Amino acid sequence: MEDKNKIEDNFKNKDWNEIKANDSWAIFKIMAELVDGFEKLAKIGPCVTIFGSARTKPDNKYYKIAEEIAFKLAKGGYGVITGGGPGIMEAGNKGAFESEGKSVGLNIDLPFEQSHNDFIDPDKLMTFDYFFVRKVMFVKYSQGFIVLPGGFGTLDELFEAITLIQTHKIGRFPIVLVGKKYWKGLLDWVKDAMLEQENNISPKDLDLINLVDTADEAVKCISDFYDDYLLKPNF
Repeated sequence: MEDKNKIEDNFKNKDWNEIKANDSWAIFKIMAELVDGFEKLAKIGPCVTIFGSARTKPDNKYYKIAEEIAFKLAKGGYGVITGGGPGIMEAGNKGAFESEGKSVGLNIDLPFEQSHNDFIDPDKLMTFDYFFVRKVMFVKYSQGFIVLPGGFGTLDELFEAITLIQTHKIGRFPIVLVGKKYWKGLLDWVKDAMLEQENNISPKDLDLINLVDTADEAVKCISDFYDDYLLKPNF
């Protein structure tokens, strides 16, 4: 009851004209983040984004797989983009850095948990205030998503990409899930509940996802997809 009273008091004390004015000024900050991102990332060239948990430790097998994937992608001429933080993101940047490839970090300003890792090229580190602006950059400048085990943020980025491709808002690009055991329950639910029980997706939507276990398989999904295509921005 005490918490409810505090919430009500907060609403009573709000100056709604001031809030609306602040919302209007926020547009300029959003525009600045978009312009800065477009100008920096447009110069980098074809990239693949690696997603996964910020909490994954260096001795975890998925950290090592992410590092190997990034190393091989960079050797193949792709830049590697990550969310710029620790865990799987650090592994991706580390692999690209160690292969002397382009290592890009799109960090997010959070009150806890995330600071950028040490394996990002200094001129390719960006820090965003807005998650949605950051996601625009991931999608616009990635030629593929490789997704390792992660939490809510990883799922958000995964389903954002699937939705944009499914609705033809962007061109199709490869989406690769690494870790068959980890992703099996989610994919079984998608197939059983979303597709077969409720008919909320089409069978062909499942073809947007590749499921693999190894670094070589993940890299092959990217290279096979682009054997017959010119690499270009997604929209």
